[in-house]
Amino acid sequence: MGLRSLAADLLPGALQGGLWLARGATAAPRPEVASYAGLQDHLAYLPKGELKLVREAYKFADEAHLGQFRASGEPYITHPIAVAGLCAQWRLDAQAIMAALMHDAMEDCGVTKVELIERFGAPTAELVDGLTKLDKLQFSTREESQAESFRKMLLAMTRDVRVILVKLADRLHNMRTMSAMAPAKRGRIARETLDIYAPIAHRLGLNQVYRELQEHCFAYLYPWRHAAVNKAVQRSRGWRRDIVERVEREVQESFGHARMKVRISGREKTAYSIYRKMREKHSSFAQVNDLFGFRVVVPQITDCYTALGVLHQLYKPVPGRFKDYIAIPKANGYQSLHTTLVSPLGTAVEFQIRTEAMDAVAESGIAAHWMYKGKDTAGDAQQLGALWLKSLIDIQDETRDPAEFLEHVKIDLAPDSVYVFTPKSRILALPRGATPVDFAYAIHSDVGDHCVAAQVNGEAVALSAELHSGDVVEVTTSPGARPNPAWLNFVRTGRARSKIRHFLKTMEQEEAYLLGERMLMQALRAEGLVLPEAEGGDAAAEAIWAQLVRWSGNRSRAELLTDIGTGRKIATIVAKRMARLMIEAGQRPDAITLSLGRFASSAEERGHGVVMLDGSEGASVKYAGCCRPIPGDAVVGYLGRGEGLTVHTAECSVARKLGQRDSEHWMPVDWAEELTRPFDTAVTAVLRNGKGVLAQVAQAVALAEADITHIDMGENRADEVTPLKLVVSLRDRLQLADVLRRLRRCPPVIRVSRVKP
Repeated sequence: MGLRSLAADLLPGALQGGLWLARGATAAPRPEVASYAGLQDHLAYLPKGELKLVREAYKFADEAHLGQFRASGEPYITHPIAVAGLCAQWRLDAQAIMAALMHDAMEDCGVTKVELIERFGAPTAELVDGLTKLDKLQFSTREESQAESFRKMLLAMTRDVRVILVKLADRLHNMRTMSAMAPAKRGRIARETLDIYAPIAHRLGLNQVYRELQEHCFAYLYPWRHAAVNKAVQRSRGWRRDIVERVEREVQESFGHARMKVRISGREKTAYSIYRKMREKHSSFAQVNDLFGFRVVVPQITDCYTALGVLHQLYKPVPGRFKDYIAIPKANGYQSLHTTLVSPLGTAVEFQIRTEAMDAVAESGIAAHWMYKGKDTAGDAQQLGALWLKSLIDIQDETRDPAEFLEHVKIDLAPDSVYVFTPKSRILALPRGATPVDFAYAIHSDVGDHCVAAQVNGEAVALSAELHSGDVVEVTTSPGARPNPAWLNFVRTGRARSKIRHFLKTMEQEEAYLLGERMLMQALRAEGLVLPEAEGGDAAAEAIWAQLVRWSGNRSRAELLTDIGTGRKIATIVAKRMARLMIEAGQRPDAITLSLGRFASSAEERGHGVVMLDGSEGASVKYAGCCRPIPGDAVVGYLGRGEGLTVHTAECSVARKLGQRDSEHWMPVDWAEELTRPFDTAVTAVLRNGKGVLAQVAQAVALAEADITHIDMGENRADEVTPLKLVVSLRDRLQLADVLRRLRRCPPVIRVSRVKP
């Protein structure tokens, strides 16, 4: 039984296990390998032939960085050597070590990718390229450059996870040696690390790196708080020493009596984890009672549960503080039994029980694949993070904007998870706060796109309901359903958010294309011409479209029509240009077509020139919230730049102002004979306050067969006279008149009217 004294471990600055910063001590940098000779001592695991290649990469990097120095005054080459040394601790292969040595060569020294391919081969060059930031001169802002560089790095990581391992080693060494930088730069890099790199390390199971990065960031972002927490931790070590020694002795005796072979080590919360717990629970340092704990490592999985029984016989467990991450692993592959016990002196002590394989994965995550290659110790470490890496590819497929991509990735880096079950008992890990919509998209994008309802544990819930661990979730789909823009307000996973946005953008473009085609057809008819078909083998028509697309600056006919539909191009201007091209090609305006465009009288003919509204329009047509038009109102359409068509009532004051300022963006619209849905409008009423007033108003609206979708009573609800604003769903103006008439008959209603801007 290999037992080590935890009391000795609690000395300030003590460190354990490679990159793991333990004991809550300050994040003081450790001695790094600063010369190739020191690095070579760490590379004994590589074959001699590969060591020769690594040495060549070192010489190449040394020449490239000749004359460059770090902010601390050290030669720059000491940084790549230190990064390679950290990668060597994970036993990464020769290509990764070479990439670590040359990771800044392309960015800082002007070395080209072609040169690296010729000298060291394509795989190493791809790794270095994935680690290289994009040229900042290509972007207008630092944020845009940063977002696109992250996007490049993360997508390179999906092809080869060694990219992010080298990048994390690079960032870890930078954080350890950042004290020489200017305070503003230190703060920016620390915030970036805390938001992006530390969560990535956690997501890939690199818990040693995760904890140390957090600790460094805490020290640079909040130095006073970091110092205060550290001081409190060191003060408490004196009185905790007796507790630790007693718990250690009793645990040792218990496992000795049970004749179990175990390895026990102690750990202490880092300063950052203590600070975060104090913030989350609004507690003082004295109220954080689980500052230290023990790790029990056993040979087999069955021994984990046996060890749990031994510990529960020794000390009483704290109810609700047991977690079985062996049966249900965390999303990053972490497995362990967690139990919190009450020590003889009444303090809480956490125990983590795991096998050697689980311990390797718990501390080194995906890097355990290289550390224990060929052994069972690493288990399925190679597959750790595979689902998340796949989700990055899915998000990339639907997200072309780099800032939006980074936003989705940040959402997916949330470390806390809930574990829910499908009806067939499959376990899914989702971020805390996830909803049935997130669950549906985690199953499949088609399930999410057509989700209409959900049941949790057999009971119907709203699609925005928060899921909890252990919930059995079932979603109902409908072929005609599609994503609702309101879902973006509550979904938590980057996958769901990117899928919804992609679907809405695609639908909006399709609808804008059809609307633009209709508008150009109408505008061209006013010139006495018919819109030529783009396809069908008509060479003259194709030539006209090609000239028009070149003139407009668009890349294709579809893009031009979409721009017209979204208001980026004016249909009348494009039509006049097209008419000129058609006349030059020998076509002449037709009097009948001209009269159809300008003087159509029947509803059927008007449908050719006017955008007909039936409620089935998608995102390209919006109904103005200022006047809330309903069927029967005289309406006009405003084609905002990039916003699609917005429908106002003809008497709307907002519409009149827009008309005075931007008259060429207006177009005729009208209501169709057959409507597909009811429309919302706003009604305001002044009531005498009293019991049952709201019920009487609701009953009056119900008697008119209308539906109340929103009620606003304002802030002064206890006054004798209360204003009430209702949003009512109606068929048309006739039903609105019925609603107003019935409301006026209500005894508490003083006056009622439709809301107008």
